[in-house]
Amino acid sequence: MRSTRALAGRTRDWLTVSALVAIAAAFRLVGLGRTKGLIFDEVYYVKDAHSLLLHGVELTATGGAEFVVHPPVGKWMIALGIKAFGYNEFGWRVSAAVIGSIMVGMIFFVAQRLFASYFLSLTASLFMIFDGLQLVHSRVALLDIFLSFFLLLTLLFILQSRYWLAGISLGLAAGVKWTGFYYFLAIFGFVLYADYRRRKALEEEAQFVRTLKLDLWRRGVQFILVPLATYLLSWTGWFLNSNGWDRHWADREGGLFSFIPAPIRSLIHYHQEILNFHKGLSTPHPYMSNPWSWLIMGRPTSFAYSTPTGCGASNCSSEILGLGTPFLWWAITFAVAVAFGYWIARREWQSGLLLLMMGAGYLPWFLFQKRTMFNFYAIAFEPFAILILIYVIAKFLENEHDWRRSSRFYGVISLIIVIALCFFYFLPLFVGQTLTYNDWLARMWFSSWI
Repeated sequence: MRSTRALAGRTRDWLTVSALVAIAAAFRLVGLGRTKGLIFDEVYYVKDAHSLLLHGVELTATGGAEFVVHPPVGKWMIALGIKAFGYNEFGWRVSAAVIGSIMVGMIFFVAQRLFASYFLSLTASLFMIFDGLQLVHSRVALLDIFLSFFLLLTLLFILQSRYWLAGISLGLAAGVKWTGFYYFLAIFGFVLYADYRRRKALEEEAQFVRTLKLDLWRRGVQFILVPLATYLLSWTGWFLNSNGWDRHWADREGGLFSFIPAPIRSLIHYHQEILNFHKGLSTPHPYMSNPWSWLIMGRPTSFAYSTPTGCGASNCSSEILGLGTPFLWWAITFAVAVAFGYWIARREWQSGLLLLMMGAGYLPWFLFQKRTMFNFYAIAFEPFAILILIYVIAKFLENEHDWRRSSRFYGVISLIIVIALCFFYFLPLFVGQTLTYNDWLARMWFSSWI
């Protein structure tokens, strides 16, 4: 009987996830190529992806070495779409759309592992469907949706205790953007702490010493060495192509570390140049945004804006705005504070893990106050922010014996409906739909959004 119920539950979950992913795919794929040309940073990543497809490394249009400041994994994923559908708007955006849709299903299973609740898992997926920031990133050929995907996949593997796969996924995250490196030590520390707590619960002697002796090196391999090796392998195209930027730098230079293979020394030098670029990136931009304002959507990024015709009015507007659904992100802002309070009071592992995953992708940005930054970087930790909101909802419902009939349950349903209505109101700004100028202006709730 118990196995029959478990099978029925798994069938229900997979049918639910299939429906949710299909709905998400509809929002992401319909009209995907409507906005013509390369928008925002597509001008860099699409060309790099096309070059990877043709040459295995990023080259200029004339065949010379191209200095790129992000690793190749995300660009290879864009290249897969170009390979399948051609070098056109749909082709270079479709990989992001597919990955963004899959994430809606992934967060369902992550929430199941965290909260063991069908309702809360369904709510997590719905919140991701109704998030404008995730939708926008799923419809443009930027790297950040792939970073978010691999970080969420890493969390899923950790919750499944599939640590070797988590290490590989973590390396792929760093292979999209260096933000992934912040998670190496964070996850390494969390898993070691979990080992210690497990040993303590089993009342083993000298738990701390045994954790250091038995777990430290194994976890170090899984969450430091394996991710680093995966990251290094992501540069295979650069190693195999003699035209890559600084590919033969070490052949021209000596130094104290000549015992290190020349290609590795060249890559290290290349990374030093990339680091110098990021450290010195302080060029003013009209949509730059300080991380203090990211959660409340203080300054969303405009990816594209035009004034087309055909809206039935003398002035028309069409915009793709990297705006998280306001009511959802304002609820998340409140939930983060509440979850932190619960962690201080109760030290529950769910709140600790989710705050760690969000913090590893968010807090480091506060160290670079002079760097040019954008609100859309928040997509990296967006899944964990949603899960923190789900955690607070779980706390809100936990003392209700029959919460499906309680006023609190209907309060949560009301929150879902309000967020859904807010999403649909702003949907034209997420997909670049043509509006009258007055309709567009009505959605500019704050002057900082213009």
